[in-house]
Amino acid sequence: MSANPTICLDDIDLSDLAFWARPLEEREAAFKALRQERPLAWMPAPKIEMPSAIELPELTGYYAVTRHADVLEASRQPELFCSGKGATSQLDMPEPFLEFFGSMINMDDPRHARLRRIVSTAFTPKMIKTFEDQVQVAADRIVDEVIDKGEADFVTEIAARLPLKIICDMMGVPESDYDFVFNKSNVILGATDPEYVPEGGDIAVALLSAGAELSQLVTELGQQRMKEPTDDLTSALVNANVEGEHLNESELASFFILLVVAGNETTRNAISHGMRLLTDHPDQRAAWMTDFEGVAATAVEEIVRVASPVIFMRRTATRDATLGGRPVNEGDKLILYYWSANRDENVFDNPFRFDVRRDPNPHVGFGGPGPHFCLGAHLARREITVMFRELFKRIPDIEVSGEPSRLLSGFINGIKHLPVTFTPGGAAA
Repeated sequence: MSANPTICLDDIDLSDLAFWARPLEEREAAFKALRQERPLAWMPAPKIEMPSAIELPELTGYYAVTRHADVLEASRQPELFCSGKGATSQLDMPEPFLEFFGSMINMDDPRHARLRRIVSTAFTPKMIKTFEDQVQVAADRIVDEVIDKGEADFVTEIAARLPLKIICDMMGVPESDYDFVFNKSNVILGATDPEYVPEGGDIAVALLSAGAELSQLVTELGQQRMKEPTDDLTSALVNANVEGEHLNESELASFFILLVVAGNETTRNAISHGMRLLTDHPDQRAAWMTDFEGVAATAVEEIVRVASPVIFMRRTATRDATLGGRPVNEGDKLILYYWSANRDENVFDNPFRFDVRRDPNPHVGFGGPGPHFCLGAHLARREITVMFRELFKRIPDIEVSGEPSRLLSGFINGIKHLPVTFTPGGAAA
């Protein structure tokens, strides 16, 4: 595709939720125009309302960073472009939000390094191997439960269930709480979508309530594991001791929210986008099915590149500097648009083509290089691989049968619902 020559750069407002409701082709054309003509584009502050009891920081605009090279440059210099003033929001977070959403992703060193060090000690090789084995068992069970239906909502019945089960099992959350965790994580990442917070509803209250309820769930679980340790991640985290330091209850809660949101929502969206892409590109699907193991590694990376489940992360300039040769001032906010960087024509040959054999593929779908690269990237890759291996093997004719219902969000490239059909009971491969 090519950028629409009629696009007026001054009319592009990435802070306006209406932009993210526009057709995909229009959004891609707008970002292409920004990359080519205004790669560090100033955007107005988003309009947001908070309850009177919550004091908002000063609302200021930000620079939209749309080129791959500039995203890498900012990511590699955390001391110059920090995360501690908020990484997941175009606005500085009001104080009440930090209690639940002030996880590692919103921290800088040395605090970030301290938490990551404690968390990393819990991810022992034995525990990681256990989680990886569970992925295969979970995928088998998911297919078992839909294979005779002949149709399904791919998101809620297949794609969402795998990462949800793995994260909950990792933390020791009982199966009876899966739906609760699923629904609360939907609110946290989909609060701007009327399916999760109805029009006229109070987004801030919905976010705080969801955060508080997830926090209570894991706090109670952590207290149990302090008294009676088991072999799950919650036990490892609450009992981890690194040079006399451990996670407190608030840190455990915010890390859990990060896990269920980042580890659940993003992987399920990658799998969902993958199903749509493979349906829309039967030649690429055939190439992968013909040599699954040989193509899997590059196919998964290509799905993550095209899907770009996390559309952006924010950084804040700690002093006057330059980015991509352009000046930025201390305190300036920079939104690193991974979704745009992953379509940069200067990096990816024919970036709008879905190519399961694309190599090299230096995408930033798991974040840019540096201390905030996704901690769960390895597990996400395995979940995507195992899910499609199981689908290709047991329901090889599964395909999308209708339009996806997209999440209305400028932060998560989400699919809420995706109808699929297939031969009941499976079909010969």
